[in-house]
Amino acid sequence: MRRKGITQYQLITDHKFSTGTLDALRKNKSVTVNTIDTLCTLLNCTPNDILRIKRGKEE
Repeated sequence: MRRKGITQYQLITDHKFSTGTLDALRKNKSVTVNTIDTLCTLLNCTPNDILRIKRGKEE
């Protein structure tokens, strides 16, 4: 976001992200696919550019 010049304030005011969604992103909690799609559109990237999947221990 920094490289693209997009602030968290802009996400809230211009793109209607909720503060709860931003908090979930900051704390690596679950977000919707719609949120990921919106971020990718704004940042002109793919989900692979912003996501990392961590798998738990396999039993």
